[in-house]
Amino acid sequence: MLGIKQEALAFELGDDWSQKKVSLLESKETIDPALLQQLSGALKIPVEAFENFDEEQAVNVIANTFGDNACVGNPNSTFNFSPIDEIKKLYEEKMVLFERMLKEKEEMMVRLERLMDKK
Repeated sequence: MLGIKQEALAFELGDDWSQKKVSLLESKETIDPALLQQLSGALKIPVEAFENFDEEQAVNVIANTFGDNACVGNPNSTFNFSPIDEIKKLYEEKMVLFERMLKEKEEMMVRLERLMDKK
């Protein structure tokens, strides 16, 4: 979901990790709390997000949020929201995401440079 390659995660987790080991980890049903904490740090995701993750629920939220009937209600209902406010909110959310992606890209470049220096 984050678009992180197994090799990149293995690099973040340390020298004793490989792409194959990350692949095996992905197939496990349970993960040791210490390892979960390490993954949390490497992926910059709170442990709680892993512990409470429900793939089916995540897919349903995405599917139901962006469908044609996103604002279904009583046909006599009125919706009081400002399109300008919604656009501003969306813009601000996208800017935060964009800034995070730029920061992560910079961090990845530093990691890649370190990796290249090792070889």
